[in-house]
Amino acid sequence: MARTCAFLAIVIPASPLSAQVRSGLEVLLSDSLHVLKGQRVGLVTNHSGRDREGRRNIDLLYRAPGVQLVALFGPEHGIAGVVRAGDKVGDSRDSATGLPVHSLYGATRVPSAEMLRDVDVLIYDMQDVGARVYTFVWTMALSAEAAAKLGKKFIVLDRPNPIRADRVEGGVLELAHRSFVGQYDVALRYGLTPGELLLFLAGTGRITANVGVIPMAGYRRSMWYSETGLPWIAPSPNIRDEEAALLYPGTVFFEATNMSEGRGTDAPLKQAGAPWLMDAAEIAQEANGRGVAGIRFEVGEAAVAAGDKHGGKTIPVVRLRVTDRNAAEPVAAAVWLMRAVYSRHKAEWQWRTGGIERLAGTAQLRAAIEGDSVPALLSRWRAESESFAQAIKPYVLY
Repeated sequence: MARTCAFLAIVIPASPLSAQVRSGLEVLLSDSLHVLKGQRVGLVTNHSGRDREGRRNIDLLYRAPGVQLVALFGPEHGIAGVVRAGDKVGDSRDSATGLPVHSLYGATRVPSAEMLRDVDVLIYDMQDVGARVYTFVWTMALSAEAAAKLGKKFIVLDRPNPIRADRVEGGVLELAHRSFVGQYDVALRYGLTPGELLLFLAGTGRITANVGVIPMAGYRRSMWYSETGLPWIAPSPNIRDEEAALLYPGTVFFEATNMSEGRGTDAPLKQAGAPWLMDAAEIAQEANGRGVAGIRFEVGEAAVAAGDKHGGKTIPVVRLRVTDRNAAEPVAAAVWLMRAVYSRHKAEWQWRTGGIERLAGTAQLRAAIEGDSVPALLSRWRAESESFAQAIKPYVLY
């Protein structure tokens, strides 16, 4: 592991009390603009980087007194958040400000020295979903490292973990399976805000970075996004609400199979199905019999849009319905559903090459599904989550 830089700054807002949560962006603008005084600023962001009134961080920083915003950097889905998952994004220019937009999900996923030539400090501000397989936080980590190599600061404008920052679930990634959907050994549902995650990565020497965080004001770790008072902005096209964000750490596993994970339907990442799932009722009944807390399995049909798995067809699906979000275990729910489908459809079931290992961060999930050893896997993952929850304690801000 690389050693962290000596500097590990946390910028505390001057007035932390508020009737509603103020995002790191709002705290910066009201209390902490002095940290950018005399600096040329680069901004890693997308459409979710807005204040509670819906104003873009780009426009707010561009007009902020004493701030010189010089460049923008966009993640997966592009700076407007409309590009399909996995599709490459090209460079562009922001029409409102004329600033260059460098894509970090196209020819490169790391800001180059040329991109950062005129930047003194790089800021990160966009909404995360709290799951290791979501690429935004790895864009953040890679950008922080790239900035440090050039002697530049990196500041996170913190935002909520929408599925609570006090819950850890799922196994810890094995580094043999690291990829852009999991760069470091963190839990699948990692129970941190973006700023806290970067402090953990830098503070434990997983990355070398010159990290600062503008924390939120009025935020509690136990908050769901809907309790913050901040308007929901879908961080990517298929995570359209809080329930989808909660289920995503589990339903994402179906991306690595020939089953639909709901993309192209009316409930993306909330259901799984296939044309051959004619026994969906029996599968749902079996999955419900596993007693997964806070989630009920229901049966239905879904029309799939062209361009997605089973596009143009109406297919049977099993829908995961959250009945108690505070008790829900989305990872366990998805694993039990996968096992129920696999056990009945071994002839139809297909794994996408290497996909489940990258998403799960281990080869153990495939082995558990095929070998009927799910209880042992979930027990192992619970132990890993508990250990990870202890390891991150020195880096929490709220």
